Amino acid sequence: MHFLYPTFLWAGLAVAIPLIIHLFNFRRTRKVFFTNVAFLKAVKTTTSSFRRLKQLLIMAARMAFILSLVLAFSQPFLPSKNGRNVNAGGLSSIYLDNSLSMQNELDKKSYLDKAVAKTEELLTAFPQGARLQLLTNDFSADEHRVGNVQQIKERTTSIGYTHTPRTFENVLKRQMSLAGKHNSQGGNQYFWFSDFQRSTAGDLNKIKIDSSSRLYLVPVQAKSTQNVFVDSVWLNTPFVREMQSNVLTVKLFNTGEQPVENLQVKLFIDEIQVSSEITSIPAKSSGQARFSFNVKDKGFKKGRISFDDTPITFDNDYYFVLNAAPSIEILHLFGQSSGSKYIQTVFANDSIFSFKSFSALNVDVGLLKSANLIVLEGVQSIEGSMKSALQEFVGSGGSLLVIPSQNPDLSSYNAFAAGLNIRNIQSRNITESDFSPLAEPVKSSSFFMDIFDNSTKKEMIQMPEQGGVLTWQTIGEKLLSFRNNQPFLTQTKINTAKVYWLASPLDPQFGDFARNALFVPIMYKIAALSVRQEPTAYSFKENSFSVEVKDALKNAVYKLRRGKLELIPVQNLVGKQLTIELPKANQLNDNQEVESGYYELLLNGKVEKLLAFNHDSKESMMDFYGENELKKIFSNQKNVQVFDKIDDDNFIRNFKEQNFGVALWKYFLIAALVFLAIEIAIVRFMKG
Repeated sequence: MHFLYPTFLWAGLAVAIPLIIHLFNFRRTRKVFFTNVAFLKAVKTTTSSFRRLKQLLIMAARMAFILSLVLAFSQPFLPSKNGRNVNAGGLSSIYLDNSLSMQNELDKKSYLDKAVAKTEELLTAFPQGARLQLLTNDFSADEHRVGNVQQIKERTTSIGYTHTPRTFENVLKRQMSLAGKHNSQGGNQYFWFSDFQRSTAGDLNKIKIDSSSRLYLVPVQAKSTQNVFVDSVWLNTPFVREMQSNVLTVKLFNTGEQPVENLQVKLFIDEIQVSSEITSIPAKSSGQARFSFNVKDKGFKKGRISFDDTPITFDNDYYFVLNAAPSIEILHLFGQSSGSKYIQTVFANDSIFSFKSFSALNVDVGLLKSANLIVLEGVQSIEGSMKSALQEFVGSGGSLLVIPSQNPDLSSYNAFAAGLNIRNIQSRNITESDFSPLAEPVKSSSFFMDIFDNSTKKEMIQMPEQGGVLTWQTIGEKLLSFRNNQPFLTQTKINTAKVYWLASPLDPQFGDFARNALFVPIMYKIAALSVRQEPTAYSFKENSFSVEVKDALKNAVYKLRRGKLELIPVQNLVGKQLTIELPKANQLNDNQEVESGYYELLLNGKVEKLLAFNHDSKESMMDFYGENELKKIFSNQKNVQVFDKIDDDNFIRNFKEQNFGVALWKYFLIAALVFLAIEIAIVRFMKG
C-alpha cells in the first residue's frame, strides 16, 4: 500500500490522546453519595473486570477512529497494474484538441463532444486539490493559470472550435513550458485528447519526453472519412473585366476512398448565385470545375464556392475576392516617342488602364510615386532628378519598362542601370542583313503561361523580325531573345520591383515587334505584373500577409473588420507594401472570434481593400493515426501510454487502476465512521 500524501501520517500520533484520557481519567476513583441504606438495593454493581473491558473498548474505538481518519487523509492506494502511477506531487496538463477536424461525428456525436465528455470524466480521477492545466489550440492566456478540478471542468464547457491547428511537437513544448513555471522539479503528467489527424500532427517521431514525466495519449478513435474541399481558385485572365465574360477555375480535392459523382458546385458573386456546375472527383484525387460569369460594375466582389458535403461541413464554403476592372496607373515618359504611338494605342484605349503621357523633360517627378508602371521610351540620357526619381520608384516596388532611343547615351544608361542588376550596356550597329526572327519564347514560363493556352502551346508562332541597338548583361530572365541568344526583352526582379529592358526602339525601321501579335499581350502582362498579384484568398495558416496600399501614410493605422468584429493587428508599412500579422487567439477578447469569411481593411473608417480568409486545407484531410500506429511510434518510450478505449464505459475505471491504482481513502473514511458509531454504541448500550 502506498500513500498520495504520506506527510498526513504524522497526524497518527493523535491516537495517543485516547490513551492519555484512559490513563488519567478512567482510572480516577469515583464517589457515589447516598443518604439511606435502603438505596443500596437499587445500585447495579459491576465487576471491576467488566468496567475495565468497557473502558478498553471505548479507548480502542476512539484510537481506531482517529487512525482511520488519518489514513483517509493520507489517501492510501494499491499500486497500479503497470507500476507507473500518476505523480500526485506533479502538475497534470490536459490538451484538448479543438481543431476543425474534431467536427467529425461518430454515433451522431462530434469528436470534440466526445473528447470533452471523457476529459470531464478524467477529472473525477483527480483529488480536488490536484494542480491541473487545460490546453487547447487557442494557446490562450487562461492556460497559464493552474486550477483545481472544478475550475478546469468549468473551462471545458466554453471550448469551441478554432481555426488554428497545432503540431503535437508544439503542443508538448507549450505544455512543458507552462508546467515548468509551476513545477520545475519534473514528474508532470501530460494528457492528449485528439483525433490525431495526420496532416496537422507533425512528425510524431520527434516527440521526446523526459524520464520523470509521463505522456498519455487518448485517440478519439477517428476513422478516415470522405471529404471534399476547395484546394484553390484562379482566373483564366489577369483581370476581371466589367460587362464581359470571365472564366473562373476551381480545383476540388476528394480525400475519400470512393469517387464523388455528380457533385453540384455553385458560384456566388456578392451572395447571388451566378453559375452552377456538376462535377465528379476521383478517389484520393482532384477535379476541376469551370465557371463563366460577368460583373456589371467595378470594385471588389465577394466570391464564394459552395457545395453540400456531409458530415464535414466547415469547408463546404470557400471565400474569395475579385477586384473587377482594377485601375492600373500607367505613366508614359517619352523623349523620342515612336511616331506610330504604339504605347498610347495599347494602354490609352482600355478602361482598365489609367494612362498618362508626358515629355520626360517637362514631367513633374512627383507623379512617379503614384504610378504602377512607368514606360520610359526614347529618352537619350537618364540623369539628374529623373535618374534619382526613377531609382526611388523602383526601390519602392514600382515596375519600369525602358525602351531605348535610337542613339542612347551609353554612359548615362550604364550609370542608371548599374543599380538594377543590368551591366555592360553596349551599342549594336545594325543593317538590314542583321534583321532576323526572334527565338520562340519558353511558353511554359510563368510570364507566358496565361498568354499561350493549351491549344497554342504546341503550335509554331510567327515571331517578329527585329534588329537591336543595345546589348547587355543582366541578372534576370530573358523573355525574348535573338537567335544568337542575345537579349531582346529581359525581366529583372529587385525585391518586389520589376525592371524590363528592350533592345531597340519600337519604330518600324528597327523591326516589326510592335506590330506582331505578341506585342499587345506582352504589354498587358507587364502592366498586370506591375500591380502586385494579391491572392484571391488567404489562409489562416499564414501568420502574416502583405497587401499593396495606395497613398499610404507613414504613421497610418489600418484595421480589420468583419461584422461587429474590429481588430487593430500588428502591422508594418514599407513603401506601398503593408504587412499584417494575424492576431493569435490569446490576443482576442472573450467575445471575439476569427472565422473564415470576408474582412474589410480600413483606414480612417474608409474601406481600402476587401480580403477573404479560409481555413487551412490541411484540416480538411480526414485521415488519422490509429491507436495501433501510435503505440508503434511510441513503443520505445516506456513513459508514453496510448489508450484505445475512449468510448468504453470502463475507460476511467481502467485508467485509474492502471495509473492511479486502487484508491482506499473512501474505505478508511467509512471505517472511521463505523468506529465512531461503535464508540457511541458502547457508551449507550454497554451498561452494567
